[in-house]
Amino acid sequence: MPVKIIETADFDLKKPILVEGFPGIGLVGTIASSYLVEKLKMDLLGYITSEKFPPIAAVHNKMPLHPARIYKSKKNNLLVLFSEFIIPLQSIHELSERILDWCIEKEVREIISLGGIVVKDQENVVFGIASTLKLVEQLEANGIKTIKEGATTGVSGVLLADCCSRNFPAVSLLADSKPEFLDPKAAALVIDSLKKLINIKVSTEELIAESANVEERMKELMLKARDAHSDYKKVEEIGPMYG
Repeated sequence: MPVKIIETADFDLKKPILVEGFPGIGLVGTIASSYLVEKLKMDLLGYITSEKFPPIAAVHNKMPLHPARIYKSKKNNLLVLFSEFIIPLQSIHELSERILDWCIEKEVREIISLGGIVVKDQENVVFGIASTLKLVEQLEANGIKTIKEGATTGVSGVLLADCCSRNFPAVSLLADSKPEFLDPKAAALVIDSLKKLINIKVSTEELIAESANVEERMKELMLKARDAHSDYKKVEEIGPMYG
């Protein structure tokens, strides 16, 4: 079975913008996208499915849901698409093509991808890539650093390249992120950059607070690991219990 987008509600938007986020570095895309859905009180529009996807049901508010979903906001004329599982490698190109075809069918006017990136010596920075020169200029005019040379991977990367080859307006916003754990702070950064490009009102204070909690938990884990290592070294110095 090919990748299918199943609509379970009426599509009542006119030339909306689609924001998408897939699991990647720091889970930035998924965190940011699901946060937008929650704070903008968006309605479920449908889901994405394929036989190649893992057999998973996400459970939220006691209800089972498909883990790759699309939400809509008529008030903001906005669509948000995100996945709660890593897309299988063999499905990436097919999924990207299906998303773009669907966006063209629905007269979506622009796709904006949210994600994370690892950059040395760059903190609290959001980088941008765009499919057209006009959008590159828009990014730079809003203080978003554009990437001149590099690479971007996954569904969002392939989707961006597909949009470029088909002259479809698309932007990728990538916040410097920590790859080893969840990064709500980077998710807040991409949302704040998104707000420069589209007219939405979303506070990122909760994500910043959650980021502080994550950092505190990481410090505690690192201290425990250090103490455990120290205790182990002491045992080594004492020598074996039995000889």
